[in-house]
Amino acid sequence: MELPATDSGGWTFRAETVTKTYDNGATLANDALTIEVAPGEVYGLLGPNGAGKTTFVKQVIGLLKPTSGSIRLGPYDLVADPDVARQLCSYLPQAQMPIDGFKSREAIDIAGQIRGGPAAAVRSRRDELIDALQIGEWRDTLGARLSGGVRRLVGFVMVSVWPGKVVILDEPTNDVDPLRRRLMWEQIRRLGEEGTAVFLVTHNVLEAEKSVDRLAIISEGRLIAEGTPSSLKASDRGKLRLQLMLAPGRPTPELPGLVRDHRRVGNNLVMMIDEADAGAGIAWSQQVVGSGAAEEYALGAATLEDVYIRLTGHTSEQPDGS
Repeated sequence: MELPATDSGGWTFRAETVTKTYDNGATLANDALTIEVAPGEVYGLLGPNGAGKTTFVKQVIGLLKPTSGSIRLGPYDLVADPDVARQLCSYLPQAQMPIDGFKSREAIDIAGQIRGGPAAAVRSRRDELIDALQIGEWRDTLGARLSGGVRRLVGFVMVSVWPGKVVILDEPTNDVDPLRRRLMWEQIRRLGEEGTAVFLVTHNVLEAEKSVDRLAIISEGRLIAEGTPSSLKASDRGKLRLQLMLAPGRPTPELPGLVRDHRRVGNNLVMMIDEADAGAGIAWSQQVVGSGAAEEYALGAATLEDVYIRLTGHTSEQPDGS
């Protein structure tokens, strides 16, 4: 497909009031979603499982048709022409890529050339990405013999070796070890720096906070908040996060009056306190640790995860080693 002449700013992605229903309108998967992403922007799409993130993505890449609303990328109407959508958007699905019968380098080369990349340029970029992600020892390994994490990394290289105008990454770091996860985030940021619009679809709030320019939080199909990580945390300014790691088997201790809100997941107890109560919060935490009821404590600024939980009622899922 020959693309029209246009500067990078002409490839802005716009979804306006996108609604998707099933069962003759009885099930609402997306409810009037309006999202705009500029070239070079890394944009997070956050929400719990079942929030409607993947449904929205499938409409962007032409696998589903919206019940109503519009989706445009630059001069193209992606709803009217789903074939164009699949050519202009590179997509890493949450499921592993079907590359069992291909060596890693072969799968990457095929993906890049299908997207229109010249063979020599694709091979050069492939080698650069393989080195950057430190997966060179598996370049000639069949996909069927790769671990889940390495296979995920190969899938990422497949969609970024010759990227479309939009790259959509659905839970890209699933199964990836902590070291290579950081290397992957460097390459995701590089995609943005080179002018690609990147959609990051995730429920991992910790990673999103560190990596995106802007983000939207989706719950039950609706966009309930949008902005930069800092702007979304504005309502929590003046508050601190006090975290206790309780000793295994210990009950939640009696909380002092300075605690404004709290939640416990396993042995991890997270409380919100006012900045003015920082000293008292530390003193109380030291007492709890000293009694043996907790092993350690930490005091810090409120995080995007605190906002996410307050808005959605869900905790995020953090991979080991984040």
